[in-house]
Amino acid sequence: MDDAQIRNRIEQLEGEERKLRAEEGAAAETGHPEVIERDAARLAAIKVELDQLWDLLRRREAAARAGRDPDAEQLRGEGTVEGYLG
Repeated sequence: MDDAQIRNRIEQLEGEERKLRAEEGAAAETGHPEVIERDAARLAAIKVELDQLWDLLRRREAAARAGRDPDAEQLRGEGTVEGYLG
């Protein structure tokens, strides 16, 4: 996956996240908690994938600045990305 593909996927996920958040707001106003519950798992998955993609993009950019091959960087697992401190 190159930088453009990563950025495109980030944009897709952010669009989906905005849509789900809007649906949550409407569901809360109309008293449909099942919509919020249904979307919660997908929103959590989107958050993790976005974190992974942003991490990959930053590491690819750092590798390029350091004169290394950015294509050598791979998507890190959820446990690694979500386990960062500070």
